[in-house]
Amino acid sequence: MAYKRTSDTSRVKKGAELEVEHLAEVTDVTPKQARTLLRKHGADWQRLKDEAEELKKDE
Repeated sequence: MAYKRTSDTSRVKKGAELEVEHLAEVTDVTPKQARTLLRKHGADWQRLKDEAEELKKDE
């Protein structure tokens, strides 16, 4: 018997929100800025950190 895989979108959202919180905490940017960076760069953490540093310099 084959099982159909279903995607649980709530799990994805929880994971994404954890990434937002983590990025905001580690780089000291706002959650809104962290969300924007994650949408733009995905899981490229080195690039995310570099971009977050640039945001902090601009403030």
